[in-house]
Amino acid sequence: MRTRDENKQQSIREKALEMIVQKGLDGFSMQKLAKAAGVSPATFYIYYKDKEDLIMQLWLEETKRMTEETLKNFDPAMSFREGLKVQWINRARYCMKNPEKMGFLEQLRHSALWGKSFKLVGDDFKKVMSQFVANAIKNKELVKVPVEVYWSIAFAPLYNLVKFHISGGSVGGNKFTFSEKIMMETLELVLKALKP
Repeated sequence: MRTRDENKQQSIREKALEMIVQKGLDGFSMQKLAKAAGVSPATFYIYYKDKEDLIMQLWLEETKRMTEETLKNFDPAMSFREGLKVQWINRARYCMKNPEKMGFLEQLRHSALWGKSFKLVGDDFKKVMSQFVANAIKNKELVKVPVEVYWSIAFAPLYNLVKFHISGGSVGGNKFTFSEKIMMETLELVLKALKP
């Protein structure tokens, strides 16, 4: 049995993330990964059962990081306005600092692995967010809607602004630069849309 080498494992993870973002999950293969990471294809199997195992471990690692970032200075007992603002600031900071990791998470979100990935994550984040939403509904700060509608209104606008910034352009090819001012103006519109 060959021994584990942390540097090799880190190289595999970094190159996998890079390849998935650049080529998509369909263009990602173990042979190409081994070559890009400078390891033999057999080395890969010291660390991972298969390609899906690697992708799921990367997803868990990045989801944990993003969750920790999202929850900084956040308390589910906050008013809906303040709690959503804290989340927007935290989520935007994570995405702007980690565009490649955000790209990886987006690739997975639009793949067949998306359903499997959520079964691997603990319930802590879901419980905190559920408590936050339940408090906001109880306090008449938030209209009660299905979770998919809530997420689409509450967070999709933020992620689209960040994606426009990262790609360097927006609808119609217009140049777009993300700013706190634009983020706060958009948040105000979102808060209006979700108000009972």
